[in-house]
Amino acid sequence: MTTRIKPLTQRPAWKALAAHYKKVQDLHLRKLFADDSKRGERMTAAAAGLFLDYSKNRIVDQTIKLLIQLANESDLSGRIEAMFRGEKINVTENRAVLHVALRAPKGAIIKTDGKNVVPEVHAVLEKMNVFSERVRSGRWKGHTGKRIKNVINIGIGGSDLGPVMAYEALKHYSDRRLTFRFVSNVDGTDFVEATRDLDPAETLFIVSSKTFTTLETMTNAQSARAWSLKGLGGNPKAVAKHFVAVSTNAEKVSAFGIDPANMFGFWDWVGGRYSMDSAIGLSTMLAIGPENFHALLKGFHEMDEHFRTTPFEKNLPALMGLLSIWNNDFFGASTVAVLPYEQYLKRFPAYLQQLTMESNGKHVTLSGKNVDYQTGPIYSGEPGTNGQHSFYQLIHQGTRLIPCDFIAFGHALSPLGRHHDILLANVFAQAEALAFGKTAAEVKAERTPDWLVPHRVFEGNRPSNVILAERLTPAVLGKLVALYEHSVFTQGVIWNIDSFDQWGVELGKVLAQRIVPELESKATPMLKHDSSTNNLIRHYRKLKKAKPVWNPARREKLSPHSHTASKGKL
Repeated sequence: MTTRIKPLTQRPAWKALAAHYKKVQDLHLRKLFADDSKRGERMTAAAAGLFLDYSKNRIVDQTIKLLIQLANESDLSGRIEAMFRGEKINVTENRAVLHVALRAPKGAIIKTDGKNVVPEVHAVLEKMNVFSERVRSGRWKGHTGKRIKNVINIGIGGSDLGPVMAYEALKHYSDRRLTFRFVSNVDGTDFVEATRDLDPAETLFIVSSKTFTTLETMTNAQSARAWSLKGLGGNPKAVAKHFVAVSTNAEKVSAFGIDPANMFGFWDWVGGRYSMDSAIGLSTMLAIGPENFHALLKGFHEMDEHFRTTPFEKNLPALMGLLSIWNNDFFGASTVAVLPYEQYLKRFPAYLQQLTMESNGKHVTLSGKNVDYQTGPIYSGEPGTNGQHSFYQLIHQGTRLIPCDFIAFGHALSPLGRHHDILLANVFAQAEALAFGKTAAEVKAERTPDWLVPHRVFEGNRPSNVILAERLTPAVLGKLVALYEHSVFTQGVIWNIDSFDQWGVELGKVLAQRIVPELESKATPMLKHDSSTNNLIRHYRKLKKAKPVWNPARREKLSPHSHTASKGKL
């Protein structure tokens, strides 16, 4: 499939875009808007309840035409259909990429290896529905007969970032009688703080690991098991009442003490960062209920169908992906800021970091050849208006070009006086300021001293998109996530890379497995790393031997060699 497509920089549209860039690179958005009074109305698109204003990008109509030509020369339509058909487009792992099947309605047919996977998806969803209702209603009892009041999701990567983002985003719809915590970091502090104020008799753990062997997840799971048993009298049978698994490894799940009947499966055609609407979303369903979870799935599906069927001229994910190519590969913008003006979306930028950078942080094409262009940009962000008082300074007046995505809603979920009008005024003002800036003449007109003028000039001409929706609902969250999923896919297709593998996370994990026994060995290990790593290991082992002594009264740690410690006054 890929051999028929020319290398990116040899495609006619790419060459035309390179020539076009030289003609428009110095155009300022001030002039583009002054010359076209309808620009802000024309350069918009709407679908599935989302409105996209992309007029503040440094483009003209010809730019969009050439970008769409590039999409066609890259066979974007063919690649979209290949994904929906269940072809194994994850070439390095020989896997289909079917997160779209996770939100397909009953009766849909999406096949891989000749098998329709949709019935299996809905069987797992039904199992999740039943379990969620048992927990939420109080019919599921813990080992001592108490109802569950606390749910802790243990996972890492996509098994954590998706659930925690969705929980925070949809907290308005959650059952506040239940407390939800999320443990991912192998740093013991994460687990200790998550469980500090909880009663084991009222706590349910969801252990999310496809293989049930992930080092960080299973280390935390074993600590959770020990914590639970300590608080429940030590009876191993208690595990089955306080743990469920999202996994495919029934043998290891059973050995842990979890009833395999309470194992919720998923498939190798679901990548971790695309799995929040699979059984990985069990904590989400427990929080917001099955009805809202299915609304989330419908939102995903609506955007899927828009992406699959809509011409690129009005296709929201395709347009956003193509504009990202334009900003990244021609203007050299290596960073994107995602700025949700909705406090409930405070974890959305972190979620997108994995989705975008793990997907498109690749340096070789599908055929294994080194790319000679930039691929995935760095994503970052913070909710507005918080970010305005921290890093927006660099976006407005720094030396780097940082395209921005502003996300906002017509209605607040927590209306309070004038708050929402002020919030939205900041969205529109920031996008306007980034685009048009403030000239030296405008600054001088305010009677600013000459020496201060350069410091108060805003160059402007900084691109942004504004995404608006009516309000943040489960369905709208699904649409937003799918919007970015398919934008990432669009970029990966243009760059001719595999957006669905993640070999870059492997090497450090493999080396860590080698180093762990070297840190834990009682005997001095024979180290065969580089001189820096060897020295760091030796230094850590020395620090580890000098164990501090805990002083509960003073709530601090004392050296075992301190004067107080030596006198036994602890």
